[in-house]
Amino acid sequence: MSIRYKMTMAYDGHLFHGFQTQRNQRTVQGTVEAALTKMTKGKEVIVQGSGRTDAGVHARGQVIHFDYPGNIIPPKRMLFALNSMMPLDIVFRKSEIVNKNFHVRYSTTGKWYRYRVSLDKFTNPFKRFYTGHYPYPVDVSKMQRAAQDLLGTHDFTSFAASGGQIKNKIRTMYYVNVQEDKKENEVIFDFICSGFLYNMVRILVAMLLEIGNGKRPINDVPRIIKAKNRQEVRETAQANGLFLYHVFYEDIPKKYRQDLDL
Repeated sequence: MSIRYKMTMAYDGHLFHGFQTQRNQRTVQGTVEAALTKMTKGKEVIVQGSGRTDAGVHARGQVIHFDYPGNIIPPKRMLFALNSMMPLDIVFRKSEIVNKNFHVRYSTTGKWYRYRVSLDKFTNPFKRFYTGHYPYPVDVSKMQRAAQDLLGTHDFTSFAASGGQIKNKIRTMYYVNVQEDKKENEVIFDFICSGFLYNMVRILVAMLLEIGNGKRPINDVPRIIKAKNRQEVRETAQANGLFLYHVFYEDIPKKYRQDLDL
């Protein structure tokens, strides 16, 4: 007898070697599983995550599930119990009991990633773990226009780093937004997609920055997509500017369905 819990969490990825458990490395999954093992007095509990964020990548809305053996613990008590055992760079924000048919990865309808880029000439010591760094002039309006060509259903092979294990690289991009934060001298990129390939967001950001800087033409996106060749975009933005912002388990809200306007 076990109870399946679905929990939403946030974490600062700077001091983690990614989400997925790795031997002799500090990881998010390993940290949570260690706490659950203490709660169950030594029984192994496997944590499943909606996505395996890389080393240095952060999350505001990562979702996990696990099957907890023994008596039912009310969701609020589970939230309190786990938060009391977490290090300062992890916090659980929401807890609920779900049906065993629910799977944190296979039940998703889409994910939202946000990437922040600092345009400061020199690296800001107070931002260096939470923004990418691009100390070159960019035209935000060019990036905004080019980003619209990502909307819709495409084969995103050109934006998938080697090392990924997923063969089918067709995804639907629902929403792309590029905005300038003049006060912070940053550019913020938002992507909502049916699913993301390995390093896909970081490669997309690198490409859009090259368009903004004039290294690529503004109409280059359709050509790159058609090429289905990773060599078309060789750069990858730094991990530290990336945040898993939200995971969707119901239909993507219409306000985020820019693809419907195509």
